[in-house]
Amino acid sequence: MDAQQVSAPPRSPSPVRGGAAPTSGVRHINSRHTSRFTVIGNHLAQHRELSLLAIGLSTYIQSLPAGARIGIKTLSERFPDSEARIAAALRELEAHGYLSRTRERLPNGRVVTRTCSYNQPNGAPQRHPSPAPAPKPKPRRQPPAPAPAPAPTAATSTPTPLPPPLPQPRNPLPQYLRAATALLTDLHRHSAAITLTEKDVVLLAPAAATWFERGATPAALRHALTHDLPQPLKRPAKLLRYRLTALLPPPPTPEHPTVLLQNCDRCDRAFRSPTPGNCPGCSADDAPARFPVPGG
Repeated sequence: MDAQQVSAPPRSPSPVRGGAAPTSGVRHINSRHTSRFTVIGNHLAQHRELSLLAIGLSTYIQSLPAGARIGIKTLSERFPDSEARIAAALRELEAHGYLSRTRERLPNGRVVTRTCSYNQPNGAPQRHPSPAPAPKPKPRRQPPAPAPAPAPTAATSTPTPLPPPLPQPRNPLPQYLRAATALLTDLHRHSAAITLTEKDVVLLAPAAATWFERGATPAALRHALTHDLPQPLKRPAKLLRYRLTALLPPPPTPEHPTVLLQNCDRCDRAFRSPTPGNCPGCSADDAPARFPVPGG
């Protein structure tokens, strides 16, 4: 009697289309979305220069409906990241053409921030025209009233001019922003009258980074911000904003190039040099020790 042939159960089909499953690396198990999805280009998802936080933040902003609030405080309440990290990520998106923020004055005098998110980099910024004021109704003709008694003239109030915009670095390098944030946070140790909030530091850090970009040293910037302070100092953030703008050094020229602020490849300490590498301390440690030669 012949032995019974037992057949093995059939295998389930491979979820990977177009051939056998890869032996290593990522495997994509994709399902088709029919609702509640956002199309993101690989130019954003695989951007070489944007940080992971900036890529995720741009993806989140593009998934929001029009008119949603995306201020720094609103985003910090939504995500566990600090306001300083979120502000830095927004500046990255602005620098690479994925976001634009402009301030506009409404007909009622209120100043608002217009934010545009682009799903393609370097998109042409779209200016949102201010709403046209409603036409005033024509006044009805009334019989002339007797002239009132002259009242004492009151001083007419003039609108307060807006402060000049803070300087922004042409190339927002992370080491400049880190050094500027550390310098502003440490100012109260050099002058007790200067007390800044986290919001003040986030606002003033790009302007301080512009000084570093133009060749200023931390000691020169600290002296410009803390020297000859008025007494008493009621609004330190407003004074620093004025000094960062009014005392800004001129931009570098070909005859006088800027010596950039570098990070040491060995100890990650900041130092000034035209080329990256090791700081003077680590370079001295790496140099071979020299001992006196007997009889030399």
